[in-house]
Amino acid sequence: MLRVVENHSLPRTAAFFDLDKTVIAKSSTLTFSKSFYQGGLINRRAALRTAYAQFVFLVGGLDHDQMERMREYLSTLCRGWNVQQVKDLVAETLHDLIDPIIYDEAASLIERHHTAGRDVVIVSTSGAEVVEPIGELLGADRVVATRMVVGDDGCFTGEVEYYAYGPTKAEAIKELAESEGYDLARCYAYSDSATDLPMLEAVGHPHAVNPDRTLRREALARGWPILDFHRPVRLKKRLPTLSVPPRPTLVAAAAIGAVATAGLVWYASRRRGSVA
Repeated sequence: MLRVVENHSLPRTAAFFDLDKTVIAKSSTLTFSKSFYQGGLINRRAALRTAYAQFVFLVGGLDHDQMERMREYLSTLCRGWNVQQVKDLVAETLHDLIDPIIYDEAASLIERHHTAGRDVVIVSTSGAEVVEPIGELLGADRVVATRMVVGDDGCFTGEVEYYAYGPTKAEAIKELAESEGYDLARCYAYSDSATDLPMLEAVGHPHAVNPDRTLRREALARGWPILDFHRPVRLKKRLPTLSVPPRPTLVAAAAIGAVATAGLVWYASRRRGSVA
């Protein structure tokens, strides 16, 4: 007689990380602005304003309305940009620009989650041309990001197919949980921004990292752990295991990270004009 043996193995789990100011110390897209300028994707005026835009991002971040205005702006900004050119520019400067600004604390967390058998998923409003290579550098298993429409000529049409922001981030990780078998009640999430509250609320173990004022208030009220990441360090110096080729990366949603770059530049210039 056959015996039925039940499978008592635990469901799979994952750790979901926002990228900017959570895993790396700066805006991933603004960091590449010099490369985009040299490659002819943005003009000199935009390049000169990037430092101010980076300051605005680091000090105060962007609220919901500002992010929505950025999305409207990017639809016209990236029209005609060659996708392969953007990928090439990012690949040429990835290690020089991103490796030095990865938080030591975040790299250690990624290592611990992998050691515990959890997948690591980067969930970013920026896009695959920037986020996917960074995910590979970190050893992430999957990437969720904004996706832009690409025409038959290999260039962006200017249309946004998927915007990985706010509630859509939470929807994306719920879809991943269903397809990959993650038990969200046992999963972890990390972010610096109150705009990611839906993503944090979707998991059983939310964490606020370098939180903005609103997220700090929410984390304190809900008893969520608040983490302070402040030590950028090159991966090769602190953790050689993270610089080896990662497990295959699944791009759940992809897009041009450069779009957010100019979006922030646009916001910064708009803000400067209102102050003048």
